[in-house]
Amino acid sequence: QVQLVESGGGLVQAGGSLRLSCAASGRSAYFYAMGWFRQAPGKEREFVATINWSGTSTSYTDSVKERFSISRERATNTVYLQMNALKPEDTAVYYCAAPSINCGSSGCRTPAQYSYWGQGTQVTVSS
Repeated sequence: QVQLVESGGGLVQAGGSLRLSCAASGRSAYFYAMGWFRQAPGKEREFVATINWSGTSTSYTDSVKERFSISRERATNTVYLQMNALKPEDTAVYYCAAPSINCGSSGCRTPAQYSYWGQGTQVTVSS
């Protein structure tokens, strides 16, 4: 079992930055790849980024490439999402998640591939 707790959301102006954190705990948390998803009102949950268990491989959805960066600190089992140059369309509840399967080098990119989810943290970008 893996427990995930997000933090770091808030209100920011367009062009600003935020860093989200996801603290993972549980017997196997150390060995999981991790992902970030987001869900805006009235929309489906969408993939944002993923990182492998060692932190050596990352993958992003096209809309956040060059602006967002996912990383992990293995000593504390914490995954980060650094978000720069934020846009109003980035407004959503952001969730971290751990997959239940090995998706290979491209990482897991669909919600159905993830078994463990945090409670979410709200990110609001004003124009």
